[in-house]
Amino acid sequence: MTEGTTSSAAEGADTLTRLEQEGEIAADYLEGLLDIADLDGDIDMDVEADRAAVSIISDAGGRDLQKLVGRDGEVLEALQELTRLAVHRETGDRSRLMLDIAGYRAKKRAELSELGAKAAAEVKSSGEPVKMKPMTPFERKVVHDAVKSAGLRSESEGEEPQRFVVVLPA
Repeated sequence: MTEGTTSSAAEGADTLTRLEQEGEIAADYLEGLLDIADLDGDIDMDVEADRAAVSIISDAGGRDLQKLVGRDGEVLEALQELTRLAVHRETGDRSRLMLDIAGYRAKKRAELSELGAKAAAEVKSSGEPVKMKPMTPFERKVVHDAVKSAGLRSESEGEEPQRFVVVLPA
């Protein structure tokens, strides 16, 4: 092993340790929140795409957890930001942690990937750009990834909260 390889491996291990620490801090914060709200849920932690990922899941079908998702994921987004702030308070570093509750974000990711693929197919057949409806940053990221995997490119346009994706011809 060369010195550069050793250094890269150490940096990767440091990053993984830091992300695992973020997940543990987030899990503690969320467990406290679940206790206060008197809701049942289990916390699952992982590291995905260079960010900590924390999920709250329930054996009881997640009906109670839907309160923490809210309409169109609004409560989930707010809880994610609060959790990121809790991690920042403990570590001093900005967190890019992703929170999922009762599988909402995973299901949304699948729907958005399909939507992005359909938009890409439409652009391929028509040769014309397609403007999509306004989306959250998470939603736009999923659509951008789907469009990229379909071999096209996309851009975000507009100002929050009306920012949207435009899928462009090759």
